[in-house]
Amino acid sequence: MGSFSIWHWLIVLLIVIMVFGTKKLKNLGSDLGGAVKGFKDGMKDGGTPAEEKPAAPTAAVAADKNTIDVEVKNKS
Repeated sequence: MGSFSIWHWLIVLLIVIMVFGTKKLKNLGSDLGGAVKGFKDGMKDGGTPAEEKPAAPTAAVAADKNTIDVEVKNKS
């Protein structure tokens, strides 16, 4: 009664293949692999030092005349 035997898992696998089909399962596997690869690439890019990253365009921010620059002071 504890864990399932190999026959239980084979029957479950057979039912899943019959419901979804092999093509859909293959697409699911390739999509999952692409997502993992993208995540790993993102983690590599996230570890680069700040000096290697391009500077943010400050001219576009300064050109907006409607922006109000305020300074928040803490109460002591």
